[in-house]
Amino acid sequence: MSEIVFAPSILSADFGRLVQEIESVEEVADSIHVDVMDGHFVPNITIGPLVSNSLKRSNRVNTPLSIHLMIDDPWKYGPEFEVDSEDMILFHREATDRPFELFDRLRGLGCKVGISQKPASPVDEIFPMLEELDEVLVMGVEPGFGGQEFNPEAIERIEALERRIRESSHDTVISVDGGMSPSTIGPVVRAGADKIVAGSAIFGKEDRVQAVRDMEDALP
Repeated sequence: MSEIVFAPSILSADFGRLVQEIESVEEVADSIHVDVMDGHFVPNITIGPLVSNSLKRSNRVNTPLSIHLMIDDPWKYGPEFEVDSEDMILFHREATDRPFELFDRLRGLGCKVGISQKPASPVDEIFPMLEELDEVLVMGVEPGFGGQEFNPEAIERIEALERRIRESSHDTVISVDGGMSPSTIGPVVRAGADKIVAGSAIFGKEDRVQAVRDMEDALP
């Protein structure tokens, strides 16, 4: 098993002190997960390029950003994010009928590229895209809000992706977002997940580093 990494999700952080919140997890973070919601694609509104770009420019934020676009128009807003080669932009398959062109557009910004789906979408839609992707984000909950319980049906999606990636010799990362905690991390890692995105399980704890250590201790 490869090393499992963690991406704390600032959806569950204190938005009034985001830089300090990010600083509290950088010791244990592979990346910082930034959920971008427009109130249309999902029933919630969070932040956009203005806030994300401010974080990117801050000399106090030293961890790559993983920008998860849960928006109707990733073509319009994706290029507005300031990114570099260590950052990633992920969009939803349901938001475009031209995913390969969008991969090229976003990769032209100089960043990595990933894709996600809502839980009801067929996972095999992703298979032809794996060669073009740095990461596939599997949703363990219906996207839009943090603090939801993990849906175990996501396990089958992870297993299907892991088999396809292994058979095709791609090195696409499988990440899982939603309902992650010490009690749910084991099954998703056994199924093939490489990266864990967690919000309330980390930012809901006083000691965020220890919260990640607790999840590491729960790894199979």
